Amino acid sequence: MSTEHILSVYDRDLETVQAHIMKMGGLVEAAIMSAAKSLETRDVELAETVRAGDKAIDALEDLINEETARVIALRAPTARDLRLVLSALKVASNLERIGDYAKNIAKRTSVIAEAQTVKEMAPGLRRMAREVEIMLKDALDSYIQRDADIAKDVIERDRDVDQMYNGLFREILTFMAEDPRSITTCMHLHFIAKNVERMGDHVTAIAEEVIYLVTGDRPTDARPKADNTSQMI
Repeated sequence: MSTEHILSVYDRDLETVQAHIMKMGGLVEAAIMSAAKSLETRDVELAETVRAGDKAIDALEDLINEETARVIALRAPTARDLRLVLSALKVASNLERIGDYAKNIAKRTSVIAEAQTVKEMAPGLRRMAREVEIMLKDALDSYIQRDADIAKDVIERDRDVDQMYNGLFREILTFMAEDPRSITTCMHLHFIAKNVERMGDHVTAIAEEVIYLVTGDRPTDARPKADNTSQMI
């Protein structure tokens, strides 16, 4: 087999892996927004759809793992190409974790959908989820375009998600103080807010992986965190 043909096959393998990642990313983006919408609209059926859809996300991660393992075994990639393959694994792993958080939100929605506190807090949670979903879209765009500048911008915007989380956390504490009967529901809402904040962390990890892929170096600066909830307790 000629060297040119080997390279052509290798390029197609990498394109296939990236196509799987983008498909997986699209499913995760939809899961984030559907989970948040199901909470705001108290749509238990939509929440169940999110939970069921997580299987497709998991299946794509398995497929990406298999494809990347095959590429490494059969194509013996060079150092730079190996970095690309390993980055694909990291991106897929972070996408899978974000999908899990969306599924967890959907699970809690099914339990607390009718609570009055949910009605009051759901819009803020949805805005926070929307910000994470936009960050994820940009992070995936930076991955496909190999654009480290877009990735750096995504990392900076994680601070905004943390600040939204701080605000929601304060609201939750207020609800619990004013009406002890809401404590159980508020604990669920706190876990939902924390899940969205964690999604932002995983999106940031994807952006960091893009910077590594493009430059060969991982960001050395500490992530711009703004979660100060530990100081409120």
